[in-house]
Amino acid sequence: MGAGHDHSHGDARVSRMIIAAAILTAFFVIELVTALLINSIALLADAGHMLTDLVAMFMGLTAVLLARHGKASPARTYGWHRAEVFTAVTNAALLLGVAAFILYEAIERIGDAPEVPGMPMILVASAGLVANLVVVLLLRSHSETSLAVKGAYMEVMADTVGSIGVLIAGVVTVTTSWPYADIVVAVFVALWVLPRAFSLARAALRILSESSPAHIDVEELHSALCAVEGVTDVHDLHVWTLVPGKDMVTAHLTSNRDSAQVLDDARAVLTARGLDHSTVQVEPAESSGDCNCEAE
Repeated sequence: MGAGHDHSHGDARVSRMIIAAAILTAFFVIELVTALLINSIALLADAGHMLTDLVAMFMGLTAVLLARHGKASPARTYGWHRAEVFTAVTNAALLLGVAAFILYEAIERIGDAPEVPGMPMILVASAGLVANLVVVLLLRSHSETSLAVKGAYMEVMADTVGSIGVLIAGVVTVTTSWPYADIVVAVFVALWVLPRAFSLARAALRILSESSPAHIDVEELHSALCAVEGVTDVHDLHVWTLVPGKDMVTAHLTSNRDSAQVLDDARAVLTARGLDHSTVQVEPAESSGDCNCEAE
């Protein structure tokens, strides 16, 4: 029953990503053409973010499908699960690149801001805002369980803010004819994206460096394993994340009690902390010299 639930959950994630990609593709073409026609850097910035949305969506979809269907082999015993993490790093790099390009273009226009018609900006930004909100609703429920989806979700969120900014710039341009509204909004969107790109990159790199999950207190886990009846030593305790939602743990326990019972109790400790993917080795007490559990 659990496997069937996971499969249907994965099918829903894939179908939502496909629908989101179709929506983004249609709107990207509209926004890019309009930005080039009216020479709007704010619209161009938003189109650039839309392009990274699309790339993130297709890469995320590929990663999700690889993780689900990519076969394990002697060379890849975990299969293709880490494809999602590599995708998140690429998404972060794309976001940083687009933000840097827009900042550069905005600086180049200071002192020589072109006249940009506001009404097309308002119309396109309004349509873009609706499209982004639909995509956000499609991806939100899956963004916490997949880094690939989270990367795409964050990019669409950034683009939603961009659409709001372009809408504001269009209104300001129409009502005041201030020539720098377009540039100011472009800079704001670029600066808003930067910390989110760094956050996504940090989360992905934390996994790639095999750091312990932030929600797992390794010292407390060590103490809990030491508290298992008969355990005299806990060593080679390692906790890491394969992909979000799949934390892994290995541990060697030294015990003066029946190994099978100690193993069951230790796994119960791990399962209670969400660590279902575990490898635990129980060794007899005489095989280990030092005891690190007496002080626990």
